[in-house]
Amino acid sequence: MAERRRSGVAHSIRRLRLRIIGLLCASLLLAGCSTTAVRGSGDLGLVIERASGSVQLVDNTRRERLATVKGLGDLSHASAVFSRDARYAYVFGRDGGLSKVDILTGRLAKRVMQAGNSIGGAISSDGRVVAAQNYEPGGVKLFDADTLELLSEVSTRDPASGQSSKVVGLADLPGNRFAFSLFEAGEIWVIDAADPRHPVTTRYRNVGRQPYDGLASQDGRYYLAGLFGEDGLALLDTWHPEAGVRRVLDGYGRSTEKLPVYKMPHLRGWALSGGQAFLPAIGHNEVLVADTRDWQLRAKVAVHGQPVFVMAEPSGRRVWVNFAFPHNDTVQVIDVPTLTVVKTLKPGRGILHMEFTPRGDEVWLSSRDDDKLVIVDTATLTVRHELPAASPSGIFFSWRASRIGM
Repeated sequence: MAERRRSGVAHSIRRLRLRIIGLLCASLLLAGCSTTAVRGSGDLGLVIERASGSVQLVDNTRRERLATVKGLGDLSHASAVFSRDARYAYVFGRDGGLSKVDILTGRLAKRVMQAGNSIGGAISSDGRVVAAQNYEPGGVKLFDADTLELLSEVSTRDPASGQSSKVVGLADLPGNRFAFSLFEAGEIWVIDAADPRHPVTTRYRNVGRQPYDGLASQDGRYYLAGLFGEDGLALLDTWHPEAGVRRVLDGYGRSTEKLPVYKMPHLRGWALSGGQAFLPAIGHNEVLVADTRDWQLRAKVAVHGQPVFVMAEPSGRRVWVNFAFPHNDTVQVIDVPTLTVVKTLKPGRGILHMEFTPRGDEVWLSSRDDDKLVIVDTATLTVRHELPAASPSGIFFSWRASRIGM
């Protein structure tokens, strides 16, 4: 009997030892996972390296490169949007490629060829649908954000002529809607993608000649299209769609000679500040300032060259401007209250894009011809750091995931 009791005690001790060892192993595994795999994505972003068909993933807190993702095709004029959880970036290539990049693991998660010539895209307000705008063959295609399965296509082909219009200025609106402009047809369309396999299209005709780009305001109320074929812009108030599209800033360049245009300017919701819209004057060395209460022209700010991007800091206190060739080595800063240029910078050759960190303490500039990124302190307006990059163009930080019109 005593022998059986000693054997039972020994067996219990062995079981207890095994349980302790198991718990220790589990704790070590969890500790390992927590230190190597978990991080946020709110300070991550990507830089388009157009010449090599790659994107550089960056950390804008540490100001460092994390990884390079290759195999994205022709990235001239490429742009990107982010998934709702800011983990994935959807990159729209000029060759019609649509690539889904995992910015946490630095991997290409999925890539499809969806057109012959694409110019950008947007993501729906619920994050389920990615929309691509195309030059060739025209139209807009809607994709499942998880799988990149094609859900539907909105054609811009004119049944009478058989010609398709290029799509420009695609922007997301609240309620899973997208607005965009038709370059040749001179129209603005809004599609409701609540049922992305059967989108519903509303057309606004005769908005003006050759709309070249568009923006959605940060609250998603206004959609504004710039016109290349005439001086003026076309405005749609989506709170009152029954009122249609109206012309604003008509004839803004009437008193000055229009210059040859070497590069189309870009519009996005980042140019709205303090109840004013700051807009590039196409063919003129000016930034237009419109009051967003009545969309009347309030001022013109003379600048160094033809503006390409006109972007307000997240605080709205100042507006930064870069320029088309031959002045693309220059960036100017406009003080919003006084509407004067307060700083002229020469940060590098071929400055193609600007991107602010989430709260605007820095702005990152891409210097294509010097193969570098220039990071500028927005408080002192001095260069804080530089990073190497191969022919960089667009810079896209993940804060865009939670903004309308980005």
